Amino acid sequence: MMRIDEDYEQFVSVFFKLSGIHLQAYKETQMKRRLTALRDKRHFSSFSSYANAMANDPLLLTECVDRVTINVSSFFRNRTRWETLRTEILPRLATKKSGLNIWSSACSTGEEPYSLAMLIKEANIPLQNKTILATDIDSAILEKARLGRFRQDAFKEMNSQFQHAYFRKQGDDFAIIEDVKKLVNFKRLNLLADEYPTRCDLIICRNVLIYFTEEAKQTIFKKFSESLVRGGVLFVGSTEQIFDPQQYGLQAIKPFFYEKVT
Repeated sequence: MMRIDEDYEQFVSVFFKLSGIHLQAYKETQMKRRLTALRDKRHFSSFSSYANAMANDPLLLTECVDRVTINVSSFFRNRTRWETLRTEILPRLATKKSGLNIWSSACSTGEEPYSLAMLIKEANIPLQNKTILATDIDSAILEKARLGRFRQDAFKEMNSQFQHAYFRKQGDDFAIIEDVKKLVNFKRLNLLADEYPTRCDLIICRNVLIYFTEEAKQTIFKKFSESLVRGGVLFVGSTEQIFDPQQYGLQAIKPFFYEKVT
């Protein structure tokens, strides 16, 4: 009989071959609990049988990738932080450059980069290459983001004027207008395996790294710092404060905002 640990390790190996996602970089207790619930829901008695089924069923694999990558988002999530971005960080960055190079990493279904695009449009700030780069590891989620259609619950922290100005009702959904949609370029990127964009003025990575191991987080913070220009800013989530930013060449300039200084 296969050991429980061996069963999960085999699943991790097969899942990596199928998806390119390194489950070892995620906190094991949280990830195993999440995957066990999904495995049991699909009536598999072991992780190895679940992995074998995914190898032959793209829908099972897509569902599992979606569960692993935690696609939960909304427009202007934690609104006070977005106000800091709008009133202090973006003007500070815009005065230094003729066009900003902005990367929304782990963008999920697109609420974050579209929120940013609306602020950019409101402030008439030019962008390098005319777009914000938005990346995620989940290809299916990126397709949803590209559609730009959202349910009402995505707007719980957005003021009604923005919703009226930038969205149009389509059935039960709200579709973002083309002038905002075209400001975002979606692309698949694995934070643990792929090359990062370079010379970024602003990187946003929020409510994602909480699920990673400390070692993986340190690697990602280091790579984010290397991607930023001097004076560039990293914007992180509420649970992802960097307690020793100096080790990455960063300094805190506001809660959850870190400037590249070296």
